Amino acid sequence: MEDLLQFRQWGSRTPGHPENFETPGVEVTTGPLGQGVANAVGLALAEKHLAARFNKPDSEIVDHYTYVILGDGCQMEGIANEACSLAGHWGLGKLIAFYDDNHISIDGDTEIAFTEDVSARFDALGWHTIWVKNGNTGYDDIRAAIMEAKAVKDKPTLIKVTTTIGYGSPNKANSYSVHGSALGAKEVDATRQNLGWPYEPFHVPEDVKSHWSRHVSEGAALEAEWNAKFAEYEKTYKDAAAELKSIISGELPAGWETALPKYTPESPADATRNLSQQNLNALAQVLPGLLGGSADLASSNMTLLKMFGDFQKGTPEERNVRFGVREHGMGAICNGIALHSPGLLPYCATFFIFTDYMRAAMRISALCEAGVIYVMTHDSIGLGEDGPTHQPIEHLISFRAMPNILMLRPADGNETAGAYKVAVLNRKRPSVLALSRQKLPQLPGTSIEGVEKGGYIISDNSSGNKPDLILMGTGSELEIAAKAADELRKEGKTVRVVSLVCWELFDEQSDEYKESVFPAAVSARISIEAGATLGWQKYVGSKGKAIGIDRFGASAPAGKIYKEFGITAENIIAAAKSL
Repeated sequence: MEDLLQFRQWGSRTPGHPENFETPGVEVTTGPLGQGVANAVGLALAEKHLAARFNKPDSEIVDHYTYVILGDGCQMEGIANEACSLAGHWGLGKLIAFYDDNHISIDGDTEIAFTEDVSARFDALGWHTIWVKNGNTGYDDIRAAIMEAKAVKDKPTLIKVTTTIGYGSPNKANSYSVHGSALGAKEVDATRQNLGWPYEPFHVPEDVKSHWSRHVSEGAALEAEWNAKFAEYEKTYKDAAAELKSIISGELPAGWETALPKYTPESPADATRNLSQQNLNALAQVLPGLLGGSADLASSNMTLLKMFGDFQKGTPEERNVRFGVREHGMGAICNGIALHSPGLLPYCATFFIFTDYMRAAMRISALCEAGVIYVMTHDSIGLGEDGPTHQPIEHLISFRAMPNILMLRPADGNETAGAYKVAVLNRKRPSVLALSRQKLPQLPGTSIEGVEKGGYIISDNSSGNKPDLILMGTGSELEIAAKAADELRKEGKTVRVVSLVCWELFDEQSDEYKESVFPAAVSARISIEAGATLGWQKYVGSKGKAIGIDRFGASAPAGKIYKEFGITAENIIAAAKSL
């Protein structure tokens, strides 16, 4: 693996450090169980996408390899299958996976739970496979395997390397006891003697240091060579070079946000999933790094970019990604794309309830500061007759509880546009957009700017920051809050209506701003949301009321089920009169 380590000196990137991607080299990714596989597929997909768009004849500007290191545990997880199946289908020829075939898991020999032929499985998935039988000392064999893998241009490669875990330890090698615990002082000494290693801990002998240090100057020369090559490319392909620079740097095109659609109360009512598609298609025309797709639900999630075709083996320059029924793999692949280059803006979609299948990938997004845009439709009991199996009652609060992720639930067109603006700008944290299936009106008072603050006033007939009552809601329930406010005002009440489209953003605002929206002196507060009421207490206070759903839903048309569960203007009015 000498060439791999050499390139890491000057052009490598690892997930979580996209700022180092100025030159071609290699990308190395690992991860918990199969997560690293899927991340690597995303990295390789991004590489192929960029290479197809920016590599002109005789100018391999984007030209490096993605390596992923796997263990036996990775192959036991179905998530590895999801990503590896796609990698083979797409023909990601610059993806090379090393499979450490040591037959040891934490519980002992893998034969207690795992005996399949991994190479045969990867052959069936469309990969090229190589077996290095001596992974302990067969350095030349490993180098030869890498060269063979690089020669295969139309398939990813799995290099199975049979190793002995704890190699060199005379008493613990090839046992699970060396998997997750230290050797111990006595066994370390025994291993040193067994391997003939006389040096003190952390000492690097001069011959080893000089052997590896030579790569510093070699790497600098290679980087200079690439910079000169790019300078020539820039002269010939000025526009393409500028676009590639923007994707590498993450600098958004000037004025990109003006492409976001704008809506008025006279605009027709529509489901926010449809409004989402309008925004995606508008942004795709001004953001060259925007690409993504759905887990076999594009026609229902409304995520198709109409001016582009499908990313496939023969059309890697296109931007619609067909993930198939692979929710976790989809999310993890998008992590890899986001971590490849800061200017790549991946989105992926499914029904909001199916975040249960991809929660681990979404959590990795948050942990790795990967700005994936999660487009989640069918956001509540308003999805129709599919019933409780498809109704995400507890999901809003579950993502609000997750660190470093934005949970947005827009109420109409302007808020959907605002949610996309927030998602595009937040490159260090992922965004989840919960979108409706049912049509919603374009509400007076909503705005893109309001969404950026997370919570804001959409209507208020009071003065002096002292309304009689504050009503708050999100998504489809904001309309219900507005209707209730209109009725209460007819009875002489002063009512403020607040959209709390994103709790995380609102909580980041100044104390002065929060007081301007929720004055401490006003204790009469009611929230309404077609989901769990958990968490709303911090906004409604001890004297307010949270109207929501703290049980699983039911199967019925949206209007009927909303009435059944008391998610109505009439119920808000009754609650207000009881305060």
